[in-house]
Amino acid sequence: MKKRRKVLQRAYDGPPPEVMDIKALAQYLGMGRSKIYALIRERKVPASRIGRQYRFSKALVDAWLKERLITRSEEPQYTLFPRQK
Repeated sequence: MKKRRKVLQRAYDGPPPEVMDIKALAQYLGMGRSKIYALIRERKVPASRIGRQYRFSKALVDAWLKERLITRSEEPQYTLFPRQK
């Protein structure tokens, strides 16, 4: 039996597409695909489901990232996506 080597995820090379799949989003964010699936299950990342596949809008992902910026200011942060209970 052959051993599989673990491949490290690299950051996205070149301009990312406007609509990304799981693999492209994982490269864009520099994290593993399993973490992306976990974020989808927890409804923490904006995603669209088309059939059995997920797609992500680069504009919405960028807005989602900006919403979660950690700043030192005392100004309140406004949420783009309201939290669901």
